Amino acid sequence: MMRHKIGFIAFTVGVFLAGFFLRSALPAGPVVHAQAAHRVFEIRTYTAPDGKLPELQARFRNYTMRIFERHGMTNIGYWVPQDAPMSQNTLVYVLAHRNRETAKQSWTAFGKDPEWRKVAEESQVNGRLTSKVESLFVDPTDFSPLK
Repeated sequence: MMRHKIGFIAFTVGVFLAGFFLRSALPAGPVVHAQAAHRVFEIRTYTAPDGKLPELQARFRNYTMRIFERHGMTNIGYWVPQDAPMSQNTLVYVLAHRNRETAKQSWTAFGKDPEWRKVAEESQVNGRLTSKVESLFVDPTDFSPLK
């Protein structure tokens, strides 16, 4: 039994070393990254009128995120501040775009989307869901884990 374990270990080490030496002997292929290296992020902050934050969140959960994706925007994350008073009226989210021009095109298409227009109109029958919208485009630093 011990002979089989030693044989297995020797085989595993041999395969590893063969791969190591073959890697250095073969030409390097292109490096493939899971994410595009130059995308731009958009940080958006929505302030809702008193009592409207749950309705705003429901609209994002049920419709907006899906419509964003349809128009080439990538949903990165959505947050509500922990501390009052912002915890009662603020939604913060991050989208990723290929670049600023693509972001502009995506937002234009989103604004014209028939489903979005219907959802926006129906969700605001009892008043607007946002009183303030802020947008900030940012680039990841060279040391950022998220690019």
